[in-house]
Amino acid sequence: MRKELLLLLALLLLPLTLRAQDDLSDPTFVPMVKIGKTLVGGDTIQYMEMQNVYVYPEPTFKNRRQQQAYARLVRNVKKVLPLAKEVRQILIETSEYLETLPTKKERDEHIKRVEKSIVKQYKPKMKKLTFAQGKLLIKLVDRECHSTAYEAMQAFIGPVRSGMWQAFAWAFGASLKKGYQPDGVDRLTERVVLMVESGQI
Repeated sequence: MRKELLLLLALLLLPLTLRAQDDLSDPTFVPMVKIGKTLVGGDTIQYMEMQNVYVYPEPTFKNRRQQQAYARLVRNVKKVLPLAKEVRQILIETSEYLETLPTKKERDEHIKRVEKSIVKQYKPKMKKLTFAQGKLLIKLVDRECHSTAYEAMQAFIGPVRSGMWQAFAWAFGASLKKGYQPDGVDRLTERVVLMVESGQI
């Protein structure tokens, strides 16, 4: 009876799993259901692990403008969050590889190669971002990396060049030093991010 109940539950949840796995190359979405079995006291027991499910009250809007702003935020998060996760992965991989290089000269050369590769690969994507998406990306990089975009750049390319990028961003009304505040100003963004990560929206 227990096995049939678990199988039925798994079949009911299968559409959720398939929806979450639509694009496996997208780092935002991960499978929502994992089914396995384990040995307990000589008996095999099936188990199921599920993705976190976030339950929030339905958003209420005072007017159509607020509703459109919320829809735009959802769209922007879906577009920008995968990029922020890729930035995190690049930083981790680069940092780990730099630790294996013995000399400063080799590290500097590797950083230049990585920077050139990043510019080549991501410049076309960045050109397609709107101003609001660019500002959101700066905040989501802070969320993913636990350091602002400016601090991350400073660690790799030094204070002078990161200062130039900060000045460039500032000229357009943005700041690479902008932090992410999930319990403050970015509370609604955090809610959307969590729901996007879990495949709920």
